[in-house]
Amino acid sequence: MHLLFLHILVCINLVPSAIGKTIAGVFSSVAGRNTRGQYIGKFLYHGKNALLHCRLEDIQAAVEKEATLILFREHAWLNLHESENLSCLEHLSKAELTIALNQEENNQTIPELHFPQTWYVSYVDQHTCEEGDIIASDAIQFEIMMFNPDAAGNPLDHFSAEETGLQGFYFLLLLAYFVATCIYAQPLWQTMQKGGPMHTVLKVLSTALLLQAGAALFNYIHLSRYAKDGIGIPIMGSFVELFDMVSQIQMLYMLLSLCMGWTLGKNRKSQSKPLQWDSTPTSTGIALAAVITQGILLLWEQFEDTDHHGYHAHRSMAGLLLIGLRVSLSMLLASSLYRIITVERSVLKRDFYLSFAKGCFLWFLCHPTVVALSVVFNEYQREKIITIAVILCQSISVVVLYRLFLSRSLYWEVSSLSSVTLPLTMSSGHKSRYYS
Repeated sequence: MHLLFLHILVCINLVPSAIGKTIAGVFSSVAGRNTRGQYIGKFLYHGKNALLHCRLEDIQAAVEKEATLILFREHAWLNLHESENLSCLEHLSKAELTIALNQEENNQTIPELHFPQTWYVSYVDQHTCEEGDIIASDAIQFEIMMFNPDAAGNPLDHFSAEETGLQGFYFLLLLAYFVATCIYAQPLWQTMQKGGPMHTVLKVLSTALLLQAGAALFNYIHLSRYAKDGIGIPIMGSFVELFDMVSQIQMLYMLLSLCMGWTLGKNRKSQSKPLQWDSTPTSTGIALAAVITQGILLLWEQFEDTDHHGYHAHRSMAGLLLIGLRVSLSMLLASSLYRIITVERSVLKRDFYLSFAKGCFLWFLCHPTVVALSVVFNEYQREKIITIAVILCQSISVVVLYRLFLSRSLYWEVSSLSSVTLPLTMSSGHKSRYYS
């Protein structure tokens, strides 16, 4: 509970309110002088007719100070920050676009782009490269909106190139969850009400699936609002991360408790009832140590990478350590499963173990594998591909484990519960009483 409470605090308080692309604030001559231009934000533009719109509250002060927005492409921006010998004027002269803020509303069309490119926006005025005290008023309130062309070519799309398509993906994901719930919710609930040796496993799987569905719903609501105003509901993005972290920790503890309790206690447990939640002290210690380690790394990643849309990308040191942890756990489970399968004589039980191994490995290895494969794609595509692929792999993993533990034939053979009638039967010769 303490770890969960800490996750909530981090997600709500540390994650910034938005990653773009309606930005409101105050232009500051002092900030501009200190950093050779006040950094405002960045946006991944693409296509033709992309637009930057800036609205000012005090146009007279902006004209007096010769207020200007300057835009750099990503390669020029990075080169400027690597060069330390440039003077202030030379630094500003490298801007590829300048927008004189001499009207209450200012529009700038971005040059046509054949592929998506990131543009960085800074504010400068006549005081940026001057020395001495700044006498003029220092505060000019502004609102900047950045737009990509929509399907009709009009500059009305708030989504940057790395975010396009995510709203549609979450809609389809929610539709799939809704259909599955309508079909399987009632028989699954009735099965869980009966109890039994797999009762805890089914509860954990169901909770993980609910967390995934809740995260998808919050993401869809946030992106739907974001599409209209460029701000969305940032607190929902924070709760999405919270749900994802709790789901990760819960599934990790379940899989390790089952696997390690099963393997460490194999010699003393009934061979007809493997994979039950009666972990040994050693297996519980291993599972708790892995869960605590993952929790610490997830929190560390939040401190290092405050852009919640980059959570799945694992671009920080903590993210790389998380990948290493998942690979190590997969190797540990693989070695244990191999020893069990090689001595098992029952073909049906070996199939049961192999199916369980597939579900476990898919959950543990989807992040490292997708992150490794994403390097072949363009940088603006990676985050989107990683997010979609990881969510789909985790959902498939849960489905594989559901089918395994709810399969009437395998469940009956392995658990010796022939008197229990289960839903979602995979045996064509038996019909569930819920559908009779």
